[in-house]
Amino acid sequence: MKLEDLRTKRALRRLNPEEFQALAADIRQFLIHSISDTGGHLASNLGVVELSLALHTVFNTPKDKIVWDVGHQSYVHKILTGRKQRFSSLRQLDGLSGFPKSGESPHDAFDTGHSSTAISAALGLATARDLKNESHKVVAVIGDGSMTGGLAFEGLNNAGRANTDLLVVLNDNQMSISQNVGAISRHLNQLRTTSGYLGVKKDIRNALDNLPVVGGTLARGIESAKNMVKYAVIPGVLFEELGFRYFGPVNGHDIEEMTNVFRKTKKIKGPVLVHVLTKKGKGYGNAERSPANYHGVGTFNVATGKPRAAPNGPKFTDVFTKSLCHHAQLDSRIVAVTAAMPDGTGLSRFRAQFPKRFFDVGIAEGHAVTFAAGLAKGGMRPVVGIYSSFMQRAYDQILHDVAIQKLPVIFALDRAGAVDADG
Repeated sequence: MKLEDLRTKRALRRLNPEEFQALAADIRQFLIHSISDTGGHLASNLGVVELSLALHTVFNTPKDKIVWDVGHQSYVHKILTGRKQRFSSLRQLDGLSGFPKSGESPHDAFDTGHSSTAISAALGLATARDLKNESHKVVAVIGDGSMTGGLAFEGLNNAGRANTDLLVVLNDNQMSISQNVGAISRHLNQLRTTSGYLGVKKDIRNALDNLPVVGGTLARGIESAKNMVKYAVIPGVLFEELGFRYFGPVNGHDIEEMTNVFRKTKKIKGPVLVHVLTKKGKGYGNAERSPANYHGVGTFNVATGKPRAAPNGPKFTDVFTKSLCHHAQLDSRIVAVTAAMPDGTGLSRFRAQFPKRFFDVGIAEGHAVTFAAGLAKGGMRPVVGIYSSFMQRAYDQILHDVAIQKLPVIFALDRAGAVDADG
């Protein structure tokens, strides 16, 4: 099926695998050519084409609610909910928003911009549903990079305890804007290498749960052994311990597999997490090879992948990183800290020259600032490179942990003021 032939979302439920595959390819071509004219978030949206199709095949928005974490990965969702014709106005004054906007469409359940928000917002929507005795489904789609944000774990912790019906889709493409870092990334990487999980999980769980319970020390020993076996052989145990039923990893480019899993999870009571593997930039070679460079792009030539407008003069980012590297050569106390943005803030050059003095803490701006405060208190001279819009999340840490103590922390806020390339 061609995108131009798709009249209603209801038609998705009648497509066969070959028609889904053709539709996905057509959507990718539309995204590539449309964004090449307007600029926008390309690589992340190319990666969620099949995932978006599967979600809209199984769930019925706007009755069912889908909360897109970060928000810039919602382009396909917008195409499927009647806004394809407005894509020529993306990043234009009064044009189509690059993020979910509830004032733009009832299909956008929650306005999202920053990362790590979807689980908390979706839990609120699900709780409101329960209080009103309604029966629709609520889905939070969150990236693996966003899982390094503390807010995501606050939401997971609360959702597991609340035990309400909620589906969290973990879109795992091993990227935030740049390559993911940290212990959560390592844990998810271990899950990616697990095969046959869905087929053996139920048998393992049943075998463990059916072990007889006997008295005293032996009972405690058996319970300990059950836990050891569970941690050794059941992937996703981190999410299970937080109170979620875990399913995955699932091929995020296999619509049939995803729709089957989503249909099964609709019948499960309580919180469920489906771990979906996708490839950022899928379908456009330049973006697949360098997804960070095609995360958010200006206008570009589709054939070459090169920007249409040549940069005019030095950019703040280039001047900042050149100066920082110069001073770091003279002062060994200088260290650099960023929150998943080494390329965007220019600190990738510093990382190459001073790898032991560079720290990427993942999408965790509040932690980045307090971590820098600790470095400063310990005698270092930290420079924190973060986008100005993301630094909003660390106001309390800037005030309480840095300013009140008068600590020598330098903040280099990229993308401050009006930024034409970001729309």
